[in-house]
Amino acid sequence: MIDKLEMMLALAREQHFGRAAEACGITQPTLSAGLKQLEESLGVLLVRRRSRFLGFTPEGVRVLDWARRIVGDTRAMRQEIRALQRGLAGHLRIAAIPTALPIVAALTTPLHVGHPEIVFTILSRTSIEVLSLLDNLEVDAGLTYVDNEPLGPVRSVPLYFEHYRLLVAADHPLGTRDSVTWAEVGGIPLCLLTPDMQNRRIIDRRLADAGVDPAPTLQSNSMVVLFSHVRTGQWASVMPAVLAETMGLGDPIRAIPIADPEPAPTVGLVYPRREPMTPLTAALVGEALKLGKAWMPA
Repeated sequence: MIDKLEMMLALAREQHFGRAAEACGITQPTLSAGLKQLEESLGVLLVRRRSRFLGFTPEGVRVLDWARRIVGDTRAMRQEIRALQRGLAGHLRIAAIPTALPIVAALTTPLHVGHPEIVFTILSRTSIEVLSLLDNLEVDAGLTYVDNEPLGPVRSVPLYFEHYRLLVAADHPLGTRDSVTWAEVGGIPLCLLTPDMQNRRIIDRRLADAGVDPAPTLQSNSMVVLFSHVRTGQWASVMPAVLAETMGLGDPIRAIPIADPEPAPTVGLVYPRREPMTPLTAALVGEALKLGKAWMPA
């Protein structure tokens, strides 16, 4: 049964029979036969299909919810048994929004030092993708905004407040300022993240509230691209303070605080609402709680 439910999860992720079969490491006929056997055992049609995947039936959607729960619990059980035998080991998968990527090391490094048999995969994704990957059991946890847009059925641990800096060349007209306003930020050529990034949506709202129509002259989903353009001296950008500090900025680039009348967004760790947690997720949450306590004291 578990292998058939895994096939359903793969189909939900890939939305294509061939790609789902490849993800499961089986042939497409084997996938189709497995799904048909699952339908026969449950006595309902789960998948709408002709020559291609057309979606899930209402019954299939409900079975998919159960599949996530059952497969997640099964993985947790197997991981816990392995931990009892070998100690904490295995593969920990984390998806993070681009602006939070520098923070991941503060979570993974203590785990690596204490449990060197843990293998990590870190993915850069949008906030929407982070939640989707969690929902489909493709990652164990994520780093994203926890108080700005709906999170859905996950738990969260706040880590830090995201304060913003204007990044400009030291010889820029604003380069000698101790702080700037959002209205001033909106009056210069900017390079920003693409609109599918929640950070960009937050910045757009700040600029709009200051009476500025957000109109960057360059957009990218890569922070490296934005940094490289700021370094030319022809662009400026808005980035979280924690990101600017991690990049070790100095001459010829300045990171100038932006006076912000709005409360700072909170970035945190999100993880599935499942009990018991897998041992790896529980260990990661433990590190997040320590980090949040240090960075967000009561």
